Amino acid sequence: MTELTSLAPALSAALAKRGYESLTPVQESILSEAPPEADLLVSAQTGSGKTVAFGLALAPTLLEGEERLGPAASPIALAIAPTRELALQVKEELSWLYAEAGAVMASCVGGMDPRTERRTLDRGAHIVVGTPGRLRDHIERGALDLSQIKAVVLDEADEMLDMGFREDLEFILDAAPRERRTLMFSATVPKPIAELAKRFQKDAVRLSTINSREQHGDIDYVAHPVAPNERENALINVLRLHEAEKAIVFCSTREAVSRLTSRLANRGFSIVSLSGELSQEQRSNALAAMKDGRARVCVATDVAARGIDLPNLDLVIHADLPTGKAALLHRSGRTGRAGRKGTCVLMVPFPRRRQAERVLQFAGIKATWKGAPTADEIRQKDKERLLADPVLSAELEEEEQAVAMELLALHSPEKLAAAFVKLRQSRLPAPEDVSDLQDTALRGRDAGSRGGRSAEITGKFEDGVWFSLSLGHRQRAEPRWILPMICRAGHVTKREVGAIKIFQNQLYFEIAGSHGQRFSEVIKRDGTGEENVTIELLDARGGKVPSPPKEDFSRGNRNAPPRRKPRHADAPDYESMGREDTLKQGRPKRGPKRDNEAPRGKKRRRFADDDAAPHHPAFEPLDMKALARELDGADSSEKPRRSPKTGEERGKPRSRSSAKSSETKKKASKKNKPSRAARKATKSKKP
Repeated sequence: MTELTSLAPALSAALAKRGYESLTPVQESILSEAPPEADLLVSAQTGSGKTVAFGLALAPTLLEGEERLGPAASPIALAIAPTRELALQVKEELSWLYAEAGAVMASCVGGMDPRTERRTLDRGAHIVVGTPGRLRDHIERGALDLSQIKAVVLDEADEMLDMGFREDLEFILDAAPRERRTLMFSATVPKPIAELAKRFQKDAVRLSTINSREQHGDIDYVAHPVAPNERENALINVLRLHEAEKAIVFCSTREAVSRLTSRLANRGFSIVSLSGELSQEQRSNALAAMKDGRARVCVATDVAARGIDLPNLDLVIHADLPTGKAALLHRSGRTGRAGRKGTCVLMVPFPRRRQAERVLQFAGIKATWKGAPTADEIRQKDKERLLADPVLSAELEEEEQAVAMELLALHSPEKLAAAFVKLRQSRLPAPEDVSDLQDTALRGRDAGSRGGRSAEITGKFEDGVWFSLSLGHRQRAEPRWILPMICRAGHVTKREVGAIKIFQNQLYFEIAGSHGQRFSEVIKRDGTGEENVTIELLDARGGKVPSPPKEDFSRGNRNAPPRRKPRHADAPDYESMGREDTLKQGRPKRGPKRDNEAPRGKKRRRFADDDAAPHHPAFEPLDMKALARELDGADSSEKPRRSPKTGEERGKPRSRSSAKSSETKKKASKKNKPSRAARKATKSKKP
């Protein structure tokens, strides 16, 4: 084991001043297994002291055997972190570690004033810590000079790639000198991390202190199955039961953080929130309040799941289930840090039981499943804390003793004790009522099941109770979304739901007999939680399957199919008849199929050519030329019809000369025609 005295004197003094007596496994591994000037690719468990580890790894490169660093000019070390909070935390850790060595620190993170950062860089710094986007911006503007960089550290490299910083990281690493050291710290080493290491590292030493088969020994995992509408009540009871010095509650969205923060603040918890919609100043103030004890509960999104170190954080609550293994481990890793014990609690709504089991299985974590703390359990716990309160056994000062004697002179000991209990309870949020769970709600899937519904929940309950729900095929009811609705409405799991029979306008479903009464009471009290959806108890006992409903096709039913009206009053209503009645009424039968008739039930095809089409004299096309010849050969004895003006026979074409003469006559008549005014004057002279 590496002794603290074997380190550089400045770092050894800083660790001793901080209270370090021994190094963590990852710190020990870096100092003992890696050459001083080698590139490193390190996988370590969250909360294992990685920041101090790479600070110790940088010492040989930065100090070069000297006790103190020289004057600050261009930076000689660069540390990159995925989030602002983690970058500022890294800066804080390295500040005290290199304080005895005279290191000057600078931070470049989004949300801060870039002009202030540029002025700090102009004055000179030894170590710069920042986020990828802001560091690239300073490099492109010429404010950050990387020509003297000796080492680059990538903290939480896998998270930076997941957040889309690959292009920024490649730009920064290409801008740094090739002779530098590159240290990469990542919880996992997927293919993108391996490719990045292969491109920017030289013969990197691979170190890992993670045992994938064992879960974090300092964290106890507890899962509470709860009804969806009681999730927040159960969460309040969890906070009250543990009374942790510091706790963090993770939600999946910003809206959930805002809603839960308001709810807990109204209940009297000293609380802060942390999400991406807050400004950097607000987020910094929230973390400062948690660290100095002004707040005890922090409600946050996954922005706080990576790298945030809150001292004495004893409780982590997953209000919303994590999306996968990585999210679960990083959220839970906020507690159980540096050898301190912690508790991780998962709030599991009934319909999402299987999802929680899969996440825990993939992460290799065994959790204790039990019901959420009830109000009686919390009152009992408060009583135990009260009786064991160290204030009762502490020695009193003279002034305190005098006040106590005055109180005893005015009031009896019983009244004083009762007043003490009331005063203590008034400062604590009242516990909430949650439903008691049966043993079946606490049991997971059967060991031999393959993830589907077991035989117990296929609808063959011996004492099942049947209910009806006002949705059916016409409302496109499907079991995949009907089953979660039933579970949410009646506070049951799918193991208590049996067969689901869907009809035209409603459906029947079965509830296990041991849960039928409670299901009915919950439905009567709270309803279904959905608009225009009702659930009613059917009169079916002993597990007997009820008969299908008589579908209502009356005129008042909107869901009833439209009835086809007869063409006239005397026409028979074939739809209301059976086959025999229809034949008696004389429904016309179709005769044998003709040769040119298309198959029944199919559309007739048009003929490809005229030769293939059947011909009929009545449908023969007219021959206009033949018709004209026939008209020319008509009886000549018939007098021709002549025009009264020209005297020419009608129907015969006029000659060009006659047509020309007629046109000339028309023009002449128009030319010699008197004007309208002349005609009017002539008309006025008449007597």
